[in-house]
Amino acid sequence: MTGQPILVEVVRNEFVESVHRGCLVVTAPDGSVQFSAGDVTSPFFPRSANKPLQGVGMLRAGLGYDGADLALGCASHSGETGHVERVAAMLSGAGLDPAALACPPELPIGEDARRAADEPRKITMNCSGKHAAMLATCVANGWETDGYQEPDHPLQVQLAKTVEELTGESIAAVGVDGCSAPLFAFSPTGLARSFGRLVQAEPGTDERRVADAMRAHPWLVAGSGREDTRLMRAVPGLLAKSGAEGVLAFALGDGTACAIKIADGNKRALAPLAMAVLARLGIEAPEELSDLAHPPVLGGGQPQGELRVSWSAP
Repeated sequence: MTGQPILVEVVRNEFVESVHRGCLVVTAPDGSVQFSAGDVTSPFFPRSANKPLQGVGMLRAGLGYDGADLALGCASHSGETGHVERVAAMLSGAGLDPAALACPPELPIGEDARRAADEPRKITMNCSGKHAAMLATCVANGWETDGYQEPDHPLQVQLAKTVEELTGESIAAVGVDGCSAPLFAFSPTGLARSFGRLVQAEPGTDERRVADAMRAHPWLVAGSGREDTRLMRAVPGLLAKSGAEGVLAFALGDGTACAIKIADGNKRALAPLAMAVLARLGIEAPEELSDLAHPPVLGGGQPQGELRVSWSAP
């Protein structure tokens, strides 16, 4: 992440207070690089932006989900009541309960749900939907559910193969994600290409089932007020998934795709960059997304500036 260009400036009263460096890449429907900024070929950890790829891998391994359950299996949910109840139903359908989850207990990431929570729980952790889907995949195959999050478990071996196929790259490193599941490193370009492949796949294929489920159920993918949800609701055909440490990937219905990584890990720079990329691609932002294009910088409770995209599209 060293040496990346400045992509977004934080401007307060016309004074540049902070900057966010990073990289972004846009790939054409055929997978070629349409334009980019910064180093987009070195491997990085995409964090939760890799969940749609893991979702494809689980379908290939025999997971029977479609629609809402599949969307939640690819989600970083806010921990709202509807999210938690559906995760519980997913576990029950596999003959399991929340104790089987390998993700750590956490408070919900949604602000309202977090305030209403009594204590951290595994099922309110934002990755519990993915873990429930992983457990259901194990049950469908007769695999041991204990240790399903270990890299050498048959489930994770299958997911790694799927990630390599969809990105077109070998996995450069394996880490442990915040939820305890394996995390695979590959390039931002590989991430963008993989999202393009999901939306362009033929209807009924595992890739397209994931894309269609997420686009049909954007609230389950994130939650109330979250950027992923708002983008997919407002831009027809858009598939979007963010990740921790300043990662966002999205694809238009025609297969044009984008991956963004903010070097300092601050997610606040993602939305204005995404809106700038969409504008460069000729997508006019709906009025309801205007706050994402120009997030305000507050002082005394009033706007005193904004996050300003300094990246200049070719």
